[in-house]
Parts: sequence; structure tokens; C-alpha cells
Amino acid sequence: MNLRHNSSLPSFEVRSQCITEEKGSEGGSKELLNDQDLDAPTGPTDTCVSTAGGGSMASIPEYYAGKNVLITGATGFMGKVLVEKLLRSCPKVKALYLLVRPKAGQSMQQRVSDMMACKLFNRVREDDPDFHQKVIPISSELTQPGLAIGPEDVDRLSACVNVIFHCAATIRFDEPLKHALQLNVIATQELLRLAKQMRHLEAFVHISTAYANCNRRHIDEVIYPPPVEPRKLIESVEWMDDAIVRDITPRLIGDRPNTYTYTKALAEYLVQQEQDRLNIAIIRPSIVGASWQEPFPGWIDNFNGPSGVFIAAGKGILRTMRANNDAVADLIPVDVVINLTLAAGWYTAERRPKTALVYNCTSGGINPFHWGEIEHHVMSSFKRNPLEQAFRRPNANITSNYLINQYWILVSHKFPALLYDLVLRLSGQKPHMLLGQLTPEDRKTFNFDVRQLNWPEYIDNYCIGTKKYVLNEDMSDIPAARQHLRKLRNIRYAFNTLLVVFIWRVFIARSQMARNIWYFVVSLWFKFLSYFRASSTITN
Repeated sequence: MNLRHNSSLPSFEVRSQCITEEKGSEGGSKELLNDQDLDAPTGPTDTCVSTAGGGSMASIPEYYAGKNVLITGATGFMGKVLVEKLLRSCPKVKALYLLVRPKAGQSMQQRVSDMMACKLFNRVREDDPDFHQKVIPISSELTQPGLAIGPEDVDRLSACVNVIFHCAATIRFDEPLKHALQLNVIATQELLRLAKQMRHLEAFVHISTAYANCNRRHIDEVIYPPPVEPRKLIESVEWMDDAIVRDITPRLIGDRPNTYTYTKALAEYLVQQEQDRLNIAIIRPSIVGASWQEPFPGWIDNFNGPSGVFIAAGKGILRTMRANNDAVADLIPVDVVINLTLAAGWYTAERRPKTALVYNCTSGGINPFHWGEIEHHVMSSFKRNPLEQAFRRPNANITSNYLINQYWILVSHKFPALLYDLVLRLSGQKPHMLLGQLTPEDRKTFNFDVRQLNWPEYIDNYCIGTKKYVLNEDMSDIPAARQHLRKLRNIRYAFNTLLVVFIWRVFIARSQMARNIWYFVVSLWFKFLSYFRASSTITN
């Protein structure tokens, strides 16, 4: 498996969590955000106290009190955490409207009910058993014109929504370009069209990715010119056959690694084009992982990103990865991203900047953690808190050497897999400036300062989280899982012993030259031991 941060993707630096406002085009002068760059507030502000003139700002919970919030992608990983955090830390929020589509035979109401029944919402449930009454699902389909929102719902949303959080997107790297355009670009375009109809909208927050501009070595918190004008590309692709689009995709995406980063860059540009009409913030998280602190450490609910790698390593299935041990693994906990997102929504609505604010939400710039360190801590954690029914004892290795990686893939992946398949068949089985604007209480409640992140502790909680929340394993079964690992270790020792005996019998015992070499090596070893014992005796 190739996992080469700063290798398959060009290396770059990001300035974590720092708000700046770009004046002019790329390469122009950059100024720190100040009161002269802000428009005076217009329209209703409900409970918030606007501060474009430099007055005091409401706290984050005070701002969201009485607000109606629209969220896309609410049933996804980040969307769930966003919904939970809003309900728990901003308990006076008026209503959360979730754009949801029926899926796999489930109605939108059933999907939302199932989401709110999960462990993630336990703390909210304890504080307010009736919290679900604030959550209102709206039938929607991102691939349809107007997002397939009914006329009555359009009127309802247009009349009441104050803040939009656009989290919905396809995160598949190998998504066909046509489909990626539909979900990441056209859907964003449709949502912006709806947003412009909203009479009381105060902030539009778009979730992008730190890798939208991964073809650049250094990424500032600005919107870069797109590789192609999005609307022209959309018009061109509409009439093309899927096969033609597939054939021209490599030339279209150019030096970007996949359609995901390409379409996210296009979406950023579309959002920026509405900065004269809407108050806009764009969040660029890097690799989003399990929660750091909230609602509890290590919460994760999917196999995406690092989670699948960690679980495969913990099960003993993944034994080798091609990666640079010294490369920065730019993980960012999901609760950090959500805290920054809510703070950015508050700041954007309160300050109403003239141009879109961009936030690079990453950890590598100020609190780096490397892939080699991750490998060490993941293996250590899963040996202390093993997964049930592990295939082999956890022992994954990271190497940047292609040939060594291929060797271990053959020996540790393919050969054991073939052997296991045979057994089954035989058995018949088948940014700092924003941080400074927050009150001390808000800094604690909406913490996104990754300098405080203790990586070994976080990785340990991450691994335990995959065990508890993804695999649904009981922590009380750890002693039995440890005993299972000891059995796997003994089996490994026995296998290695038999392998040595077999090699001796087949190769060494039948060749005089091999025996001579063997005796020479053994004699050298005994001489070394004798010298070591003699040296120890003299020293004593």
C-alpha cells in the first residue's frame, strides 16, 4: 500500500489556523484583518452584537442562540460531530435543518433518527432528552437541479436560515470526474443559488480540503486561480459521453493527483465568486481523524483515511507500508476541525468581511507528527489493547524502499493470504488571530489549538476508538484478546523453528560447501561469546 505524504503529493507548508485577508490577486500584498477591512453590518442580527465598528463581540454560544442553521453532509463523519457540538455547546440554538436524501431503503427521517441514536450523542442526550426536536430533516438530493428541495422547503429555508455549513462532498479519490463535478462543484453552485435567496443569512461556511492546492509547495490562506473556469467545464462535460470524459480526465486534472483535489479547488473558486453577496468562510482541513477530546477521546465511526490502516495493522493483516518515516503525517482531529468551523461561522457573521476568509486547519506546521512515530505508537497501543480475533500479532513496518516493500508484500501479505484461503477452502468456509478573538471560555469550549495536542495520547485513544466505536468490541474482553496474541506469537515462533529445520534439511545438510560455511559462522559466534565471557571475567 502506498501512503507517501509529501511524495505522491508534493510537499508543502501551511500556516495553521491563522486568519488573513488577501488584497488583490495571488502574489499581491497581504494584510492582517482589521476593522478598516470590514463592512458595517446590515440586516437583522437577532441576539448577536455586531462589532464591525470595533465593539464587543458576543460569545460563540451567545451568537448561535436563537439561530437557524442549515447543514449539508450532516450524516457524514464530520457532519455528525458538527451537529452534536452545536447541540451540546450552543444549547440555545433554535433549529438545525439537515439536507438529507433517502438511502438504501431508509427515509430521511429514519437516517437522522439512526444518526442521533448513536453513542456520539450520549452527552447531548443526558443534558437534553428532547434535543431531537431541534433537528429538522429536509429532503434533498445533491445530484438534482435545485438540490431537489421542494418549493415549500425552499420558502421555509429562505425565510429563516441564518448560517449555512456546507460539509457535503464525495471524498473518494478515484471518483469519475463527471460524478465528482456533480457532487463537489455543481451541488455547491446550487447551494449558493439557494443561499442568495435567504433573507437573513449571516454566514456561509464551506468545508474544503488542505489538498485542494496540493500541486503547490507553499499554500497560503487565499483562493488560487482555478485550473479551468468551473462553469465552462460544467457546460462542456454535460454533453460528453462518460467514456470521453474518462479519457480526457488525466489532461484536465494536470498535476493534481486525483479528481477529488481538482474538484475541491474548483468549488473554492465558485464560493469565492459570491463574496460580494455573501459572508463567506472556507475551512481547509488536512487528514481528518478521530476526536481528540470531544465529545470523548477517540470517537470514530468509519474505516476511511487512517482508521482503516490502523485497524488492518491492529488485526495483523497489514504488515508493510511504503512511506517515508520522516514525512509529516498531517492528521487533524475531527473535533478541532469542527471547533474551528463553528468559530469561523461566528467570526464571519459578526465581522462581515469584504472578502472570503480562508482557514488552513492543519497540524503539521506547528505540531508535526511523523509516519514513523505513528507506526510505533499504533503497534504499541494494539499490543496493549489488542483487537479481538487478530489474524496475526501486530507488526507493521514502514519503508520507503520499493523493492523491500514488494518483498514484504509477497512474504507477509500475498503468501499468508493464499495459505489462509487454502485453509478456508479445505475447511469448507468461504489560525492564531481567530484564537485571539475568542473569550477565555470560548477558547476552552471551542478549542482548536493543536499545539496542545499530545500525539502519543491521541494515537492511543484513536486506536482504542477504532476498537470501541468502529468494530464495536468490548474493552472487558482485552485479557482474552491478549491471550489470543500470545497464541499467535507462539505459533509464529513454532513456524520459524520449523522453517529453519526445513532449510537446514533441504539445503545445508545436502551440501558440503553449505555445511562448511555454516560451521565457520558457528565457530565465529562461539569465539565471540568466549571472548565476551573472558572480557567480563577480567573486568570483574
